[in-house]
Parts: sequence; C-alpha cells; structure tokens
Amino acid sequence: MQIIDQYTGLDVKQTGAAIALGNFDGVHKGHLEVIGSADAVAKKLSCPLATAVFHPHPKKFFVPSAEPSRLQSDASRAQSLSVLGSKFLYRLPFDRAMSLMSDREFAAQVLHEGLQVRHVSVGENYRFGRDRMGDVVSLAKLGEEFGFSVEAIKMAGNENRYSSTAVREALMAGDCKTATEILGRMWSVQARVEFGQQRGRTIGVPTANLSLGEYIRPRFGVYAAFAQIEGEGALLPGVVNIGTRPTMDGKEERLEIHLFDFTGDLYGRLLEVSLLEFIRDEKKFDGLPALQQQISKDIKIARQLAAVTLPVDRASST
Repeated sequence: MQIIDQYTGLDVKQTGAAIALGNFDGVHKGHLEVIGSADAVAKKLSCPLATAVFHPHPKKFFVPSAEPSRLQSDASRAQSLSVLGSKFLYRLPFDRAMSLMSDREFAAQVLHEGLQVRHVSVGENYRFGRDRMGDVVSLAKLGEEFGFSVEAIKMAGNENRYSSTAVREALMAGDCKTATEILGRMWSVQARVEFGQQRGRTIGVPTANLSLGEYIRPRFGVYAAFAQIEGEGALLPGVVNIGTRPTMDGKEERLEIHLFDFTGDLYGRLLEVSLLEFIRDEKKFDGLPALQQQISKDIKIARQLAAVTLPVDRASST
C-alpha cells in the first residue's frame, strides 16, 4: 500500500479510486463494513480501492492539548488498512485552509479535482466541511454534481454499536470483552521497550516498559495480556500494569508487562501488547513486600485466564 500525504499534483496512477472516507481509528468491525462497501464498488468499476483519513485528526488540530485518545498508531492503522486491500492511503493534510473549506469546496477540490475519486463510501453519521456542515445527504448531491457515486453505511452492531467511541468507553471502563467484540480482536499497544527503573527485577518480576504516547489511557490497573515481539510469531502470555505505579511514587503513565517464563533482552524492540481481561484496579501498597504478594496473586489469575483463552486471529490488526 502506498501512503500519500497530499491530494494535489498526484500522478494519474494515484487517482481514480473507489475510496472509504473516515478516521478509521482502530479499524473495527464497523469500519470493515465501510471499507467493504468501497471494495465492492472498486471491483465493479475495475479501479483501485483506497482509504482516506485526515492527518492530523481534526480534534488534534482544533484542540492540541486534548487528552490522548488514539486506539492505534498511524503505522498500525496503515498496516490494518493494507491487509484489507487498500492500494492507497490518502492522509489528507488537515490544516487551517482545509478546516475552512465548505462541504462543496471539499468535494470539489479534494475529492473531485485532487483525488479524482470514482466512488466514496462513508458511515451514515459522517460529517465534513467547515463547522461539520456537510453530511451524507449533501455528499450524495455533490457526488452527482462532480461525477462520483456515494454510499452511506449504517452503523453495525447489536447491543453495542460498532464505533471508535464505544471502544474508548469500554477501555476506560476496563471492559476488554466489549472492546474485543467491537474491534474483532484484542485491543493492543505497539511501542518500543524503553529503559525503566528496573525495580521489578528486585522483586523477581522483570517488566518491559512501554510509553503510551498518544494512545488512549485504559482504566488504570492490572490486566491479563498477550504480547508479540517484533519479528517473532508466537503470542506470549503475561500480566500488565497500566498506570503510574503509586507504590513506587511514579508520576508518568506507562504500560508495564511481565512475560511469563520469558528470558531475554527486549530493550529497544517493538512489542505489541494486547489486553485480554481486567483483573483489578491500580492501588498503592504499604511497601514492596505487600506489592510482591499481590503481584503473585495477579500472575496466578493472569496465567489461568491466558491458559483458557485462544487468542483471536490478529492478522487483520497488524
């Protein structure tokens, strides 16, 4: 898949696609419906399938200080979209000029003149243009004017509507089951292992430390989890702590994972950590012995949960 960070001056071979337009944070089951719609049209028209997102996300542009809320890194999202068959990923530069475009200007300048799209698939609640003035109705009318077809896809899901917002709400509640159901896989963090204070080694529980960066902060606490090391296929079970480590007087929000029965050096390596199930909230203990005793209990529970869980095939997520 080719990643294109502009919509002007493109080679003719980079245009003329059927595109799925949205944010696609998490690439969940609802997104699969939208992308599948564009893919069906692409096959019918014998044109490329492409996806288009705004970069940065409009929320980040308008509120730079907003709390981190990403479900995926840019690299992980791109990988997910590539697996789904997207030939191009247009990362539309969201700047002041684009933020001031009307719905018609966006359709004319970006979709028609720039990308020369032949079709656009969006979710039924998609909004675009200055002050979110455009919706699926106006997009369809503009498509008729500029020569591209439009399909709006109803939100998928039963009790839980498939949306990135619903995944975020589930993670902040520690509800890994719901997050997994909407995503179609366990929610994961990809990051390189950083040097920590190595205090886990002093109590016999070495951990790999990952920065959460722009990822959403799930409910602080302990989770059963799996991890995959870059370049290695096996999923390794472990126990994760997400939070500030109050017993250690920590301040920075981090993810720490202890991999069961693992020996080796992980520093600097890319690790993908997937949350299986929430075990307990983070708390401050009265000293290391109490913490060590609780960690032993956490490890026992996490081992039991991992032993009875067959991880969902995550090929579409990475």
